[in-house]
Amino acid sequence: MEYLSEVKEQDEEIFSLMKNELDRQRSSIELIPSENFTTEAVMQAMGSILTNKYSEGYPGKRYYGGNEFIDEIEKLAISRAKALFNVEHVNVQPYSGSPANMEVYLSVCSPGDVIMGQSLTSGGHLTHGWNSSATGQLFKSVQYGVTDEGYINIDEVRKLAEQNKPKLIWIGSTAYVRKLPFKEFSEIAHSVGAYLAADISHISGLVIAGVHESPVPYVDIITTTTHKTLRGPRGAIIMVTKKGIEKDPDLPSKIDKSVFPGMQGGPHDHITAAIAIALKQASSPEFVSYAKQVVLNAKALATALMEQGINLVTKGTDNHMILADLSDISPGFGVFAQEALDKAGITLNKNTVPGERSSPFYPSGIRMGTPAITSRGMKESEMKEIASYITQILSSIKENKLPQSKEERLTYIKNFREGLNHNEQIKKVRENVINLTAKFPLYPEMKN
Repeated sequence: MEYLSEVKEQDEEIFSLMKNELDRQRSSIELIPSENFTTEAVMQAMGSILTNKYSEGYPGKRYYGGNEFIDEIEKLAISRAKALFNVEHVNVQPYSGSPANMEVYLSVCSPGDVIMGQSLTSGGHLTHGWNSSATGQLFKSVQYGVTDEGYINIDEVRKLAEQNKPKLIWIGSTAYVRKLPFKEFSEIAHSVGAYLAADISHISGLVIAGVHESPVPYVDIITTTTHKTLRGPRGAIIMVTKKGIEKDPDLPSKIDKSVFPGMQGGPHDHITAAIAIALKQASSPEFVSYAKQVVLNAKALATALMEQGINLVTKGTDNHMILADLSDISPGFGVFAQEALDKAGITLNKNTVPGERSSPFYPSGIRMGTPAITSRGMKESEMKEIASYITQILSSIKENKLPQSKEERLTYIKNFREGLNHNEQIKKVRENVINLTAKFPLYPEMKN
């Protein structure tokens, strides 16, 4: 089948850009931990006739007619999520992770209430109360951090909870490489009467497969996106546990009302179907093997990087993610690392590190993950190759240092980018990356 034949016929410009993106994905090593390669079945559902339907409301309680089949699709997605996560209540309508988290706030908090979450610079997510997010502006946000070694500072969490008596506490992060201490947080939340919400967007696939502890016995509410380790479409799910219902019997209805009509209109039915497919795929033995390999690959990549002199936060990983601290090369070096590696076809993101000596805009670290490369079939031996490529690139640009003034930085980075075109080490690694990725074809059924 010719790839996007109708798009090509109707809009040559968009077709060309989409084809270029497919080529980029095929020939790059994708290490952004929040990205993955979903299956053809999931993509077919996302591009299906289900996008034509409007379905405000919930199964059996719609505001439009003609939803009898949409109802069955949504009920299937709900039942599969309940079974996989072992939860009492599920809402599959949130458009993405950030709206899902805001819908949790609307369910259990009022503007001005005290909330707690992990700070962005310590690996937390914007929607857990960071000051530039609406969640940090609408609520009185108390942020906890990590120890000098990079682990969640449980003593600080306990102290802040006792001092501030938050209405809601978040556990979950976007750049934390160790297992999340659900039990300890549960004890803290219970002691101050707070709701406890786990945002497992990054690790939901690992939880399903049993390679990360489940938060279900310990928390009241769970949110997750569906496109990271779960390998589904870009959507989200909110779940209520038995513990949550015991704390607040009305919690399921509060969640549903905050999603619709509180925050959203009609759900994206094509995404609901794709979520249902991804959940069915995640129930298979093959998916369990995949998730286990994700962690094995992350550990192998971490070990190889450390053996080549790269400093990793917490000296390793428990999940799919690795956070490298490049401060010893120079503060803010993450900016240069991301740009140079991207030029070589190794895609990752710059990231703050514990004790950040620069800023969130010019951070000192890089964040890596193994979900996407594992989906392509790569294993431990390839992790050693990739680590070698990364260290070769970093070594070739290590003389660069971030200027102090903002004006100087913009000019310096612009000149740095231009200079990458003449970096012979980058050219050599780029060739190696192309050869490596060719051994692990991505979407071969999509013919150009």
